[in-house]
Amino acid sequence: MSDIVQAPPIAAGREDRQVKLVKMASFGAGEKSTVAISVATALAILLLWWLVSALGVVPHLFLPRPDEVLTQIGAIYRDGYAGASLSEHVFASLFRIVVAALIAVSAGIPLGLLMGLNRWAKGVLDAPIEFYWPLPPLSYLPLMIIWLGIGETSKITLLVLAMFAPICLSAQAGVRSLPIERVNAARSLGASRLQLFVDIVLPSALPEILTGIRIALGVGWGTLVAAELIASTRGIGFMIMSASQFLATDVVFVGIGIIAICAFTFSAAIRFLEAFLVPWKGKL
Repeated sequence: MSDIVQAPPIAAGREDRQVKLVKMASFGAGEKSTVAISVATALAILLLWWLVSALGVVPHLFLPRPDEVLTQIGAIYRDGYAGASLSEHVFASLFRIVVAALIAVSAGIPLGLLMGLNRWAKGVLDAPIEFYWPLPPLSYLPLMIIWLGIGETSKITLLVLAMFAPICLSAQAGVRSLPIERVNAARSLGASRLQLFVDIVLPSALPEILTGIRIALGVGWGTLVAAELIASTRGIGFMIMSASQFLATDVVFVGIGIIAICAFTFSAAIRFLEAFLVPWKGKL
C-alpha cells in the first residue's frame, strides 16, 4: 500500500495593494475659481487709469481721475441731472429693458422651439429673422420713429427687436442639438408627445436658451443708448448722450459705470438660474 504524501500548502505571498484614485486632468479653464484673478485685473485697470490721468498722458477734459468720477456720482445722487434724480434715470432705463426682455423671452422661446420642431415654422420664420438680425438697431431706428412715434412704444419695440433674434435662434439651436438617441429611447419607453417635449426636448434646449438670454441682455443694454435718443428726458442712455454734448466726461463715466453694474447684475442672475436649472451643463 503506497503512502500518500500530502504536499504542504503553497503560500501565495501576495501583498495587499492599495487602490489609488487617479484624477483626470482638467481641460480648458478648469474648475478652480477665477475671482481672485478678476479682482486683481480690475484693480490693475483702475491703477493704470489713475496713472494715465494723473500724469496727464491724456488731457483731463477727456479722461478724469477715478476719484473725480466717484465725486460726480455723489453730486448726481444729491442734485440729480438734467431735471431728474439719479433714481429716476435708472428706473426709466430698467423699466424699458425689463419690459422689452419679458416680451422678447415670451415670444422668442416658443417660436424658437417651434422652429426647431417644425420644418414649416422654420421655413416661414427663418428668412425674416436672418434678414433683420445682422442689422444694427440704429439702421431701423428711423422706422420706429415714423411708425410708432417718439413715446415709450418705439423705445421698447427697438429693444424687443434687438433681443428677440438671439433668444429665438438659441432656442432653435437647443432643439436641433438634441441627440436623437434620447428621443428614440423615450419613444421606446412609451412617452407621449407632451412627455417627450416636457421631459426631453425642453431640458435639453434649456442651456442654449439661457445662453441666448444672456447674449440678448448684452445686446439690449448696448441698444439702450440708441433707444433713449428718441426724444427722451429720462434714462441712463439719455444722461450719457446729454453729458457728451457738453463734454462732461465725468458724467459719461458715471453713466457707463451704472450700465456696467446693471448689466453685470442681470448676467449674474442668469448664471444663478443656469446653476439652479441646468446643473449638468458642461459636465456631460
